[in-house]
Amino acid sequence: MADGIYTPTGRRIWRRRSRPETLRRFGLWLIGVMIVVWAITGLNVHWPFVLDAPQQVADLAGRMMPPAWSFTGEIVAPMIETINIATLGTILACVLSIPVALLAAQNTTLNRTTLWIARVIVVTSRSINELVWAIIFAAIFGPGPLAGVIAIGIRSIGFTAKLIAEGIEEIDRGQVEAIAATGASRAKVIAYGILPQIMPTIVGVVTFRWDINIRQSSVIGLVGAGGIGITLNSAMNLFNWPQVTIILIAIFIVVMASEWVSNLLRKQFT
Repeated sequence: MADGIYTPTGRRIWRRRSRPETLRRFGLWLIGVMIVVWAITGLNVHWPFVLDAPQQVADLAGRMMPPAWSFTGEIVAPMIETINIATLGTILACVLSIPVALLAAQNTTLNRTTLWIARVIVVTSRSINELVWAIIFAAIFGPGPLAGVIAIGIRSIGFTAKLIAEGIEEIDRGQVEAIAATGASRAKVIAYGILPQIMPTIVGVVTFRWDINIRQSSVIGLVGAGGIGITLNSAMNLFNWPQVTIILIAIFIVVMASEWVSNLLRKQFT
């Protein structure tokens, strides 16, 4: 709130904030600066490496050029596998997310216990990175695309279930009550009263998540979960930087294409 002070001559000078507000904001800024300085100090950064970074970037860029165009044919199959991992993982997440979302929404959950169980599942899925999930499932199922599909699917549950649950909480209760009044079972109420209302939300969330999963599927191969990441990791380990360049170009093209497809699908179905 604006405030003012008076000069010895009686003239009032307006201020944007009162003195207590100014001191409070200054204190918050000071605390923020102290936190940043403390965090940087705790990193133990070796500053000569930082100063040498521009020279290293220029050297690496020189070794990555020109791209190994002859290697293009070798990355087609891994890139298709990456897209398949993202697609199947998204489908798995969609199938698992809908029941979780129904339990995580306050107006469709069975009781307080199921509400909190569902929310724990949502938080657990979102809090663990896809690389960690990929490492876990690669250890269980062995390295390969199956571990990648399950890792992407489990990682996506939290995102999709949370947004779908928010859509369920905003549905028109009148339609649900009308179907329930006919004596329909709970399954029929969900099938005919709830799902039709949230279907645009499901389509929008799932297509958006598929777009995100394309990016994530390009990375999980670094830990052995299939896809183009395995090829990228091999090229980096062999210091074959021209091949790394062509792989990065391919990933960029696929990610841009997936974003275009995702936007197109959302416009068509939502």
